[in-house]
Amino acid sequence: MKKQYPANKIEDETWREKTIVEYAYLVKHIASRFAMRLPSSVFFDELLSAGSLGLIDAVDKYDPSKHVSLKTYAQYRIKGAILDELRSMDTYSRSMRKKIQDIAKAVKSVEDRKGASATDDDISQELGVSLEAYYDMLTHIHGASILSLDEFIKTKKNDTYSKTRFQTGVKGEDDPADSFDKQELKYVLAKNIKKLSQKEQMVVSLYYYEELTLKEIGEVLTLTESRICQIHTAILVKLKAGLQDYVT
Repeated sequence: MKKQYPANKIEDETWREKTIVEYAYLVKHIASRFAMRLPSSVFFDELLSAGSLGLIDAVDKYDPSKHVSLKTYAQYRIKGAILDELRSMDTYSRSMRKKIQDIAKAVKSVEDRKGASATDDDISQELGVSLEAYYDMLTHIHGASILSLDEFIKTKKNDTYSKTRFQTGVKGEDDPADSFDKQELKYVLAKNIKKLSQKEQMVVSLYYYEELTLKEIGEVLTLTESRICQIHTAILVKLKAGLQDYVT
């Protein structure tokens, strides 16, 4: 059945309230998926609150002439609002950010030299630390905030940050509100994902496409959740390193 849209102010208010109630279930569903991937220090109510604001924003700004369903648009806005809220909670210290930068530089240095994907051994040697110490670094980075590496990607055209994120680029979601041209980014990300090991590519697929939790991925790959956390963090750092040439 074709959706009917309001023709006057009174109808508009009625439609707005009815639509917010109709799609409220999306907030709980999306917030629940996020919650399964986050540390216990993040309260579920905070995710719900941010997601609800995203839903209201979607309903208020929805334009049916864009030929995108309201549900699809609402899902995008809810996810974006929750991610923005998580970024505002970012607790990374300078030393933690330096570790991320050091790993990214090590990855790029190895891959530029080898012309191939950097292995865990390669990276630890480049950093001048043991493999165990490198894994500990990944664990600490992940434990601090799982989404902090999912930062805005700088465009080549200017010094501002576009609202295209790693997950959006990897999954290839279409967004009518995003003016940033994602086609080139998708190509660059796909090229860098192909350089990852088979296991890392599997984690990307299961996490970003199938939206499994890290624990579920561990069960599929017969690995501990902590090891999957390390692999996931390493993937993001490698993708970050791979994007350096793109944004400079």
